[in-house]
Amino acid sequence: MKFFIDTADVTEIRDINETGMVDGVTTNPSLIAKSGAKIADVIAEICDIVDGPVSAEVTATDYAGMMKEGQYLAAIANNVAVKVPLTVDGLRTCKALTGAGTMVNVTLCFSSAQALLAAKAGATFISPFVGRLDDIGQDGMELIGDICDIYAAYDFATEVLVASVRSPLHVVRAAHMGADVATLPPATLRQLYNHPLTDKGLKAFLDDWEKTGQSILPQ
Repeated sequence: MKFFIDTADVTEIRDINETGMVDGVTTNPSLIAKSGAKIADVIAEICDIVDGPVSAEVTATDYAGMMKEGQYLAAIANNVAVKVPLTVDGLRTCKALTGAGTMVNVTLCFSSAQALLAAKAGATFISPFVGRLDDIGQDGMELIGDICDIYAAYDFATEVLVASVRSPLHVVRAAHMGADVATLPPATLRQLYNHPLTDKGLKAFLDDWEKTGQSILPQ
């Protein structure tokens, strides 16, 4: 399973990328706005840090506008994945851009039917938003399982990119279901490392080691 980081904070990306756990980055207009920088500058800098796909989202809502913005964003770096919404014009744009060799991440997916359309449009990634479904009383992870089953049945190449991830449990359940990617806020990724028994066990080992008075490296 691949881990993408869901942020436009370049400092955070640099820090987490050093762990070797970052396979890509996802951004959206809200995250770019929060960064306070121009989108082209932010995306270019992120693409210099991370080798994997970096999603940059269009803001136009019509086909012509999406195509112009998508082509502009794709030209920033070879690892840009143009992000388009799951609308009729978005799927049309997806078909055209992927046909030209550009990676496309179709976002704001909330149903299996939508995911099926994205795969038929040739999407590189489909981004179902599990947390937002949970917010309205549905089980967002059930959607992930359904999409994985459908894609496997028809051997679609589109990768399932689990978005709106709120907790390590979302990540683990997605992994069980065979999702290809989870995109995580930096804080959520860091939560994956933590377990109280790990901390307790490490402390016990170090306490015992200190009593020996030894050093592993020659003094």
